[in-house]
Order: sequence, then structure tokens, then C-alpha cells
Amino acid sequence: MGVEEAGRAGGGGGKKLAMASISFAGVRVGAAGGAAYKDDLLVVGLPVPKDDGLDVVGDLAVRLPDVGAAARTFLRKREVAEFVSGAMAGAMTKAVLAPLETIRTRMVVGVGSKHIFGSFVEIIEQNGWQGLWAGNTINMLRIIPTQAIELGTFEYVKRSMASAQEKWKEDGCPKIQLGNLKIELPFHLLSPIAIGGAAAGIAGTLACHPLEVLKDRMTVNREAYPSIAIAFNKIYRTNGIGGLYAGLCPTLVGMLPYSTCYYFMYETIKTSYCRAQKKKSLSRPELLVIGAVSGLTASTISFPLEVARKRLMVGAIQGKCPPHMIAALAEVVQEEGLKGLFRGWAASSLKVMPTSGVTWMFYEAFKDILLAPQLHA
Repeated sequence: MGVEEAGRAGGGGGKKLAMASISFAGVRVGAAGGAAYKDDLLVVGLPVPKDDGLDVVGDLAVRLPDVGAAARTFLRKREVAEFVSGAMAGAMTKAVLAPLETIRTRMVVGVGSKHIFGSFVEIIEQNGWQGLWAGNTINMLRIIPTQAIELGTFEYVKRSMASAQEKWKEDGCPKIQLGNLKIELPFHLLSPIAIGGAAAGIAGTLACHPLEVLKDRMTVNREAYPSIAIAFNKIYRTNGIGGLYAGLCPTLVGMLPYSTCYYFMYETIKTSYCRAQKKKSLSRPELLVIGAVSGLTASTISFPLEVARKRLMVGAIQGKCPPHMIAALAEVVQEEGLKGLFRGWAASSLKVMPTSGVTWMFYEAFKDILLAPQLHA
């Protein structure tokens, strides 16, 4: 905040006091009784009492920072724009596709019908239409930070890795020395996209895993966990803080191949398609399809780990919780055979494909808006 004394006026031995003025850039304001707008400043008179009435004895200008300009400058930063775009894309996607997530979760953990339509009918009969959005509040609270962290991390790590590889080409890769032996670490062979994808999955999981646990508990057993607060209190009282991170290890193990493949497939398909079609940018329908294919491929590869993860996270509800991921996989194979590892795959695909496609479509759209050239003018 700056303060300017614009001047003093005198006459007849009388003292003149300054007028206060506050600046709001781009806003023109005037008021009666000595207020004026000049040189981007809002001037407001401060009269003082005298024997013969009121008089004004000078000018004082106070300039406040332009909050609007500061906000625009903040959003122009690439990292901030990508973070905000990820949050907005995730929120819009989950609001539309919540029913598919509910059906998928029930089928994966073995609750109710084994068929998509049968599960749909059961939910309607038991809880009405609102049952399709069971746990959606916590789902929204989970997906907004998760998508923001994942997409922001992916873009940042990908760029950083690519920049580092360019430097390593000139200066050589990092080396470790064992006695007289120097070993060069082949980091230049790693894909920046794959590293970015793996980092995105890890960062998103560590930050938002407790919300995933709450969401699954509320989806599977709405009577025992009718609200976020009750679910949190029950889990915390029963298992402590560790209960909120139930299944974290298999989640991380399952997330690495999924996240790496997911982002790698999306970037690779998009780049190859642009090169083949000689395009610099893709339309929204093209991004929708590419995102859907990427999600389907990654989900299929890592689906058995997803089944094990869900079993561990909600096992306590059914009174039988496998001690670790391998035990959960073995339990599924023993009970249902190898096909049990892909139980709910169809429902998962119906959820993953539109979710992935819509998320990438909205993400690229929001990023184009926030990073538009005119914002930098």
C-alpha cells in the first residue's frame, strides 16, 4: 500500500487538510461532497471542523493493490492452471458418472447381484434413485483434490524430467562410484511420460487415500455409515488413523502400473494421432475417444490388483479381512477361480472409459481457457 501527498493549498492563513483517496484499478467511483476520480484514484474528501464551518486542507492519496490483476497473474502460471483444470475436470466428471461408480464398487467387492442390470435394480429397490449417488459427496471431495494433484504432478514431473534429460545429454548422466568403479545411471533411457504418470499416481494416492476409504465404506454399507462424519468416527475409533489408510500398500502397488500405463497411453496415442493427422490440436470428441481407450487399457492391465485392493479396504465390514494383497488375490482365486480376478471388469470398463474420456476432454478444455494467449497479453 502506498501513500501519496498530492499537495497542500493555503490562503488567508487558513490550514488545509488533505483528502484521502483509495485506488481500485479499472473502477470509476464518485461521491458527493468532495469525492472525485482522478488518475486511477478514488478521491474522498475528509473535512475538518472550523469556527465558520467545514474546510478541506490538502490531498492525501492511498493506493491499494489491484487484487484482480494479482489473481489473473497467479492463474497465468502453468502449474496453477493445470492444477485448477484437473480439479474442475474431476468434479464435473464425477457429478455425471456417479451411478456407474456405485454399481462398479458393489460388484467388485461382491455385494448383491453379479450383473450390472441386477445391481442397478437392487439399488433402486433398496434405496431409491438417490442410492445411485450413495457416497457421492465424499466422492466429490475425494476426486477434486485427487485429480488436481495427479494431473498437476504429471505435467510438472514430465516437463522436469524432459528438461533434465536434455541437460544430461550435454553434461552426462548422474554417476555413482563404488571404489574405483564409476557407474553411470541410465536415466536418459526413462520415459518422462511414464515417470510423470507414476509420480502422479503416488502423489494422488498418498494425499487422498483416506477419502477413498470413506467413500467405499459409505457405498457398500450405507446403514452403518450414513454420513461422512459418522464413517470417519467409526473407522477412527475402531482402527485408529491406520484404518483410514487401510489397503494403502496394495493401492500403491496397483496404482503404479495403472497410472504409468494410463498417462503413457494417453500421451502416446494423442501424439501419434496428431502426427498422423498433421494436427497441432485435437477436437473434443477426439480427446474423448483417446482418453477412453487409455483408461480401458490401463484398467484391464491392473484390474486384479484393484480387486485385491477393494477386498482389503472393505473386508472389515464383512468380518473377513485378508492380511495382505497376496492373500486377497489367493482368496479370490480359491473362491471363484481366475475369472474372479476380473469380476466386475465389465462394470469397471463402463465406468472407466467414460470417466477417463470425459476427464481428459474437460481437462484439456479448461487448460486451453486458462492458458489462452490473450490472458498473457
